[in-house]
Order: sequence, then structure tokens, then C-alpha cells
Amino acid sequence: MDGHLQSEIRWDAGRPKGSRNKPVSPGQDLLDTWAEPLMRKCIAMAGQGNVAAMRLCMERISPARRGSLICMTLPKITTIQDVDKAAEKVTQCMVRGKITPTEGEKVMNVLEIRSRLIDSGDFENRFENLKKDVAAAASRPRAA
Repeated sequence: MDGHLQSEIRWDAGRPKGSRNKPVSPGQDLLDTWAEPLMRKCIAMAGQGNVAAMRLCMERISPARRGSLICMTLPKITTIQDVDKAAEKVTQCMVRGKITPTEGEKVMNVLEIRSRLIDSGDFENRFENLKKDVAAAASRPRAA
């Protein structure tokens, strides 16, 4: 060895793309084997009026929504000041009972992420302008 640490990153290492996790229980292999016939049977039973089978099929076709829709109008958000206005509107909606505190928290989290994106873009613009200023200053003739 020459004393240098060498490493190679292989992006194709590991499991094949699309492969499933190792079964958690021994019964999972059995279920996987019988999945298609079981689904066909469940669908047939639902077609015959079996309410439990209908419920299973419908839950699979159209799963219950995890979160409710939050209906509120916010201003267009392009600046930090816009984020502040939107946050104030969310707060007022919570105070008036138009949205729940949990819903308000979720919207505020989205606004926080938006403000970080705006800050990041502002920082990049300022950095680019600073680089241009430095380049322009370097190209000017110096006073003797």
C-alpha cells in the first residue's frame, strides 16, 4: 500500500431496483404467493354483496384521505413580507375558528419552508451581485 486511502462509490451496489424488503414474517411469503387469487375472491365476494369484501375493495381503490383540505385564500408569496402577511392571515383564521390549530400549524410549516426558499434565492442573488462587483473592481485601473 502506498499510504493513500482509496474508495470507490458504486451506485449500482445493493439490491436490484424495485426489489422488495425482506419479509417480516414467514407468513408473508405465503400471502405473496396467494395475493392474486385472494384479491380475485375478495372482488367476487364484493360483487355478490358481501359488505366486508366491498369495504376492503373500496379501501384499496380509494383510501381514506389522511388530512383534510384547508380552504383559505393566501396572498401570492414572493417576498419575506408576503410570508409575514400570509402568516398573519393564518393566525387570524385560527383565532376566528375557521381552521384548527393543527391545520394552522401545517400551513405555517409550509410558509416556513417557503420563506427559507425565498431567503436562499435572495442570498444567491446577493452573492452573484457581490461577485460581479468584485470582478468590476478588479478590472478598474488602480490609482497611483
